[in-house]
Amino acid sequence: MRRHHFMGDHEEHRGKYYILPSLLTTFSLFSGFFSIISSINGRYLQAAVAVIISGVFDGLDGRVARMTRTTSRFGMEYDSLCDLVAFGVAPALLAYLWTLRPYGRFGWLAAFLYVATTALRLARFNVQDTKSGQKTFTGLPCPAAAGMIATSFLFCNYLGDRCEPARNLFILFLVYGLSYLMVSTHQYQSFKHPRTSRAKAFQVLVGMVLLLMVVATEPKITLFAIGLFYIASGPAASLFGLLRQKKTVEEPNIHSI
Repeated sequence: MRRHHFMGDHEEHRGKYYILPSLLTTFSLFSGFFSIISSINGRYLQAAVAVIISGVFDGLDGRVARMTRTTSRFGMEYDSLCDLVAFGVAPALLAYLWTLRPYGRFGWLAAFLYVATTALRLARFNVQDTKSGQKTFTGLPCPAAAGMIATSFLFCNYLGDRCEPARNLFILFLVYGLSYLMVSTHQYQSFKHPRTSRAKAFQVLVGMVLLLMVVATEPKITLFAIGLFYIASGPAASLFGLLRQKKTVEEPNIHSI
């Protein structure tokens, strides 16, 4: 009886934590919805910041679920539906109302393509046989794509009139490019399961503090630069892999001669 009572208390205590990941996911959905409302009202700065905040909550919900061992199929499905709003509809509407509207059909088609590829990216991720310790993502994660659109606005807002001539064309090609990268087979680094030895834990902590200081100096520039670097890392890794594969194929031919 005591053992049964203990197990019941344990399950009840653990069940209290099941709401935490879903609550964080709801906060992410709320920020995405607030971004949509802000874009409609022409408050693009608020919309861009709300998308970034959604990304923060999206990163927290999965980590909390793993830490509390409360991952569930319901949580995964709910997270994907919220991601489609926060990282699909919200950034697409921000890009369209901010810069793409003058392009007419090409503008709204770019926005629709972005939403569609976000949905495809999320669906592919859900059906993949992912391992708990995976180190890479196949295709650009949609939070990173949404963050790139948001930080692009922050960067252009920082430049002011200097960004005006090429801004619209840059965002148009950026949206099409992000749409392709999300459904591509390029591999992107995953930071969900960082493995650091105790000997290097202090160095990692110092590096994170330095990174935070760099971002804090001028967030509108540094966040945009970090986003560009991460987005370019996928195609760069694929190109490096092809070159290395070509080199390994050519070396036996040279030795045979």
